Amino acid sequence: MTTIEQLEAETEGFREALNKLQESLASVIVGQSGVIEHVICTIAAGGHVLLEGAPGLGKTLLVRTMAESLDLDFARVQFTPDLMPADITGTNVVVEEGGQRSFRFQKGPIFASVVLADEINRATPKTQSALLEAMQEQAVTVSGQRHALPDPFFVLATQNPIEMEGTYPLPEAQLDRFLMKVLVPYPDKEDLAKVLELTTGAKTPTVSPVIDGPSLIKYQALAREVVLAPEIRDRTAALVMATHPTHADAPEPVRRYVRHGASPRGAQSLVMAAKVRALRRGRAHVDFDDVNSLALPTLRHRIILNFEGEAEGVSPDTVLESVLSRR
Repeated sequence: MTTIEQLEAETEGFREALNKLQESLASVIVGQSGVIEHVICTIAAGGHVLLEGAPGLGKTLLVRTMAESLDLDFARVQFTPDLMPADITGTNVVVEEGGQRSFRFQKGPIFASVVLADEINRATPKTQSALLEAMQEQAVTVSGQRHALPDPFFVLATQNPIEMEGTYPLPEAQLDRFLMKVLVPYPDKEDLAKVLELTTGAKTPTVSPVIDGPSLIKYQALAREVVLAPEIRDRTAALVMATHPTHADAPEPVRRYVRHGASPRGAQSLVMAAKVRALRRGRAHVDFDDVNSLALPTLRHRIILNFEGEAEGVSPDTVLESVLSRR
């Protein structure tokens, strides 16, 4: 177990490395500082992230730039309605050697450290579920044989909330595997002008690796050593429990609009993200602000609205804000 003194000494290295990563991403991705911050937080916590935004906002570019900045293997899977699970996980193929035929496992794109699941909601639920075991167990099972995935391993998925034709909503069980759901906003006028200047000139911005795989694994382990005081732990538990409509502390919007609240995995995700945020701010302990500031991206995709909530167009963020206002 790392002592508080040792943890504080290692915090500066953690901050410096992730600040370099943020600068690397910001050199290519204009604006979107909040999105970049949340994606880095997810990666440092060892989780997966779902990016939701309209086409052309740089979601795919962000993921590709992240892979280049981390010096990790990268694979992109373009999700389409005809994509099959074996196209992601891989399959056994027949090979002939020395006059003998045998089966050999051909790895799919899931065997990369950084996997971009582009427009994930365009594939059928059967294909979407091919990621479930990989995201939770860091392994895939094909024909009864378990194959371990690289370490570190991340799935960064994108989806378009505007065009619903030909799309399939992600199952709740798969949504729960994403540590964060990050909403990618449209840039303002100043940022859009910078995008035009950066992307329509003769030179294309490039990045160099700033963190390697072993260092990232070390930072993920360091984040787990951040102190979570009992009062912060209890507050986080109370916050998550208040998202359930049957709980005594649930506010009126939760009771009225929510069918199912956030899962225990959501509480775990919130704590891990808060620990990373604390380290990035030079602290070896989590405070209330860390938890409150990350409640929306870690819990919004785990709030299942009822019919009334769907009919009235209530957003999960509105429900969560009513919970946070009472904490």
